[in-house]
Amino acid sequence: MDKKSVDWKGPMPALVTPFDAKGAIDEAAYRRNVDICISNGMTGLVPNGCTGEFWAQSMAERKKVMKICVDAAKGRAPVIPGCGAIRTEDVIELASYAKEIGAAGVMILPPYFVKPSMDDVFAHYKAVADAVKIPIMLYNIPANAGYGLTPEMVSRLADLDTVVAIKESSGDFNNFYRTMALAGDRIHVMLGPIALYGVAAMSMGAPGFVDTVPNFWAQGSLEMYESVKKGDMVRAMQLQRIASEIRILITANGRNMYCSTKAIMNMLGLPGGYVRPPLKPLGEPHLTELRTAVERLGIGKVR
Repeated sequence: MDKKSVDWKGPMPALVTPFDAKGAIDEAAYRRNVDICISNGMTGLVPNGCTGEFWAQSMAERKKVMKICVDAAKGRAPVIPGCGAIRTEDVIELASYAKEIGAAGVMILPPYFVKPSMDDVFAHYKAVADAVKIPIMLYNIPANAGYGLTPEMVSRLADLDTVVAIKESSGDFNNFYRTMALAGDRIHVMLGPIALYGVAAMSMGAPGFVDTVPNFWAQGSLEMYESVKKGDMVRAMQLQRIASEIRILITANGRNMYCSTKAIMNMLGLPGGYVRPPLKPLGEPHLTELRTAVERLGIGKVR
């Protein structure tokens, strides 16, 4: 396998996992969000990433969410569930299940918290690649994982047969660019958050992005991608500025971005649902700040 083995491109939402007031997975809301995202032109779906609160779910729940997403998508868009875990055995179990239910691939973090060596990380991914023949998207998010996939490490991992892409969420343009230079001939270098340099990254060859904001800003995310493809850089940069403001908004004044994302979705009548502990739903003055900014930025009509 290599990047030619998959057609992963365009805007892919890192899907939220809607929970109800008692903390249960809201399956109906999840299915509704999948339908909305696909009808809004999203080109792929990534359940159980960081935005999907995978860290607040049991193994059984993570499998349940994967199954709901694949079933709801009905083959209309590739589903690439997050399967990251500290234990290699858990990653293999999740990836095997993803393959069994028909997922297009899996997204895998390096083992987080434990700060493994480069050889440990390579062995982790190789064990998964050897055990489960399914396309793998690496996931580089050092601020959360506590370990960064360097461009040199990504280049090494790109030689594994099933590694076909990376979600590059370091927030460091130099890291993105060097990853593209060293491994872009073999794997798709997908951008994570588009707020900082989404237009620049796509202009330099990133085929698309996996981000949180398409959950509530699907039309803008799609238009940004299409504007770059058409060469309409004036419009692309207008949308880049909005994306940057959104990113600042959802983390301003101590807000957690996952809480903000769900709050904005709920304001717009989208199926955001509740967050799970240790997170708590946002209260005032945060909700008023979000509501005012959502209307000012033209993200959608607040209900």
